[in-house]
Amino acid sequence: MPKEKVEVLVEGGKATAAPPLGPALGPMGVNIGQVVSDINKKTSSFQGMQVPVKIFIDKETKQYEIVIGTPPASGLIKKEVNLEKGSGKAKHEMVADILIEQVIKIAKMKETATLGKSLKEKVKEIIGTCQSMGILVEGKPAKETIKDVDAGLFDEEIRLEKTELTAEELARLEEEKKRLAEELAKRKAEFEKIAKDIIAQMAGKPRGEIKAKLVLSGIPDDMIKELLPVEGAAAAGAAPGAAPAAGAAAPAAEAKKESPKKEEKKK
Repeated sequence: MPKEKVEVLVEGGKATAAPPLGPALGPMGVNIGQVVSDINKKTSSFQGMQVPVKIFIDKETKQYEIVIGTPPASGLIKKEVNLEKGSGKAKHEMVADILIEQVIKIAKMKETATLGKSLKEKVKEIIGTCQSMGILVEGKPAKETIKDVDAGLFDEEIRLEKTELTAEELARLEEEKKRLAEELAKRKAEFEKIAKDIIAQMAGKPRGEIKAKLVLSGIPDDMIKELLPVEGAAAAGAAPGAAPAAGAAAPAAEAKKESPKKEEKKK
């Protein structure tokens, strides 16, 4: 008899009998508590990440096999560099640094889920993911590190499949992450000051004109939306804080003047 298959996505080490896992396993007649326990043991190293899990079940014998997939490369990278999320502006804002040993480790974990045929090609794929997340590789933008990989700079580490870091290297990476965070905070404060100065200097002018000046000054889009919201009069093209057009409120005011009794007399 062919085996039934259940596919779910669970948080590493924290699967429960709640949906979607419990209801999917219920009709199979297996010991749900035992299956959940086995899944948590197998995914404990992926804590904090969403992990794809497949359970193959023989409904007659109640025997089952659990196959654990690997989280997305981005999830593994965030775990490796101890980061909650990547950069929202990966081209301009770097949020962490990762070493080639860590990249090799992730490439090996994703061995069956990457397109590259060799470990070197797989390493380049992971570096490409770092680029989209705003993460430096060996202290450089990912594009530059890929060139280094092509030039054979890390051939020995890749050949040896080196994945371990010393305590000193890990400490240095943490320091680098703090430095990048401080640099981002400082840069944001500078942008905010420039934006507020521009908005104050152009008070009374159309919103579009102010926005154009902010964009020209390199102010990030999310900051422009925050400091120059589109709402009320501004949404109609008026300057921020400008009063409504003279006749804009007239219909509502006139409506209030007509009392219910007057309306009855008119009828």
